[in-house]
Amino acid sequence: MSKRKPTDTEASETNIRSDKISFQLEFLAKLGTQQQFRQLFEHLPGIYFFVKDAQSRMICASGPIVRRLGFSREEEIIGTTDFDFFPPQVADNFIRDDRQVMESGRPLIGRVEVWYNEQRILDWFVTNKMPLHDGSGRAIGLMGTIQSYDDKQSSLAPFFEITRVVEYIRAHHQRQITVEQLAELIQLSPRQLRRKFSDVFGMSVQEFLMKTRIQAASDALVNSGSSISEIALRFGFCDQSAFTQQFRKHMGLTPLKYRHKYARLSSAAAE
Repeated sequence: MSKRKPTDTEASETNIRSDKISFQLEFLAKLGTQQQFRQLFEHLPGIYFFVKDAQSRMICASGPIVRRLGFSREEEIIGTTDFDFFPPQVADNFIRDDRQVMESGRPLIGRVEVWYNEQRILDWFVTNKMPLHDGSGRAIGLMGTIQSYDDKQSSLAPFFEITRVVEYIRAHHQRQITVEQLAELIQLSPRQLRRKFSDVFGMSVQEFLMKTRIQAASDALVNSGSSISEIALRFGFCDQSAFTQQFRKHMGLTPLKYRHKYARLSSAAAE
């Protein structure tokens, strides 16, 4: 079967697109290697920008990230990794996400996780990561943004009801909490709450609650001498078996293996 020839209109549209792409590439080529677009992030309140290479080593970052990590100049963080700044169990999560983004080629959008706030205390942040490719399409790293939960909250004024739910979860995650209780707190139906929460955070209420509990429990495993069964009950799990199942699902390790791995790494880092 012979291939259909494009109409004059289609050929004209193709030529226009080609001319526009050439115009775009010609302009971008003039920028050289100065990464001038990223300077825009220095003026976006509460949004921090970073770039890592294929080994998750820091290549560049916004001023707030540099200062948050304890430095005054960007060149001081070049070549560092998350293991240089965060507890091993937290850094491991970051690196695992980096690998997922680079290997899959798919962005990671709206990931809620812990990072350092201005007081260098681990707090909730919202992270976006996108893969970076060279001219041949090979993954060479990633770029991303970090936004604190508080700044995210300010930008979500229309969803004030949802922020009340999040604050309640953060303050009471050790208790048994149901969607029905949270919905009653802000005078919505459970269905309305589920929909609004998903619109804002890209995850269900139950998933956010579970992430909060697992993060708190992981800190307790590394930094306390409490037994695993005590930690399970403390953070709202009905028993150690349920805790172990959920912990392995989210962290990739059982609580016992997690404790052995990261308590050892934390002790070595302290020495």
